[in-house]
Amino acid sequence: MKLFDAHCHLQDPRIFHKAPQLIATTVNSGVLHFAVNGVSEKDWDLVKDMAERHPSVIPCFGVHPWFVQERTPNWFSTLKEFFETTPAAAVGEIGLDKGSKGREIDFMDQVGVFRQQLELAKELKRPASIHCVRAFGDLLEIMKSVGPFPDGVIIHSYLGSAEMVPELSKLGAYFSFSGFLMSMKAQKAKKMLKVVPSERILLETDAPDALPKAELNSLFLVDGDPSLPQEISAKEEHSPNVGSASDNQFHASKDSSTLPKETLNHPANIHNVLDYVASLLDTTKEELSELSYRNAIRLFSYEGSKILTEK
Repeated sequence: MKLFDAHCHLQDPRIFHKAPQLIATTVNSGVLHFAVNGVSEKDWDLVKDMAERHPSVIPCFGVHPWFVQERTPNWFSTLKEFFETTPAAAVGEIGLDKGSKGREIDFMDQVGVFRQQLELAKELKRPASIHCVRAFGDLLEIMKSVGPFPDGVIIHSYLGSAEMVPELSKLGAYFSFSGFLMSMKAQKAKKMLKVVPSERILLETDAPDALPKAELNSLFLVDGDPSLPQEISAKEEHSPNVGSASDNQFHASKDSSTLPKETLNHPANIHNVLDYVASLLDTTKEELSELSYRNAIRLFSYEGSKILTEK
């Protein structure tokens, strides 16, 4: 079974020092590629370096809406330079946010920065990974004015309505699902998933965020995660089901809802996302794995991509 993590943040300071270990464990579990998304000028170098060290990492550069206020006067020139020197890179993470955190950032600033990056993605013929929280009407309006996007855009951790899917699809959107999907009512999630074209479904972890809701004995936990209770030993180096009978009995009696909300998400937990989405789509995890992997390979096969050099 092959998997492709279409959106994560392995350069995040909470897990960056463990990235080689996390990548090795996750690759051993069947994940062949990670689209690692930068969020501001401060981490683009880290993403680029990680991609140079790890063949499985596809670098993505962008300014996330939460970091719009931190950009320097030359941010856009710097961003373009990163793409010139890194032909393997896609665009991301970019987007719009009217949620509790996004409301702290001027929305017109967000729109301006988002639009510039979206136009750049179209010009470069690279996919862009988009964050959208409570701003789907604004997103659709901007995408209609800039698009369509024949090279694709990813609506990452999609939690929008079923009704929005056809309009976004027409413009070239792919829909990527993470552990956050488990926060949506199952009936609503199923209705939305059923209208997403099968050729536009992607899976992701958004690690180190979006820990899936699952039994502890099915999860990979990040070794040394400071938020974990002492009685829970992280099984970073092992299959989730490896351990003593007493360990397994203890973990089986608990699920991730018992963990602190700060608990880090291991990228190998894409398997839990796969299982959940497959169950809602009434398909097998083998079929969904193949489908989502094929979709991601197609999307990330732009000129200069690592995917093309592997073929």
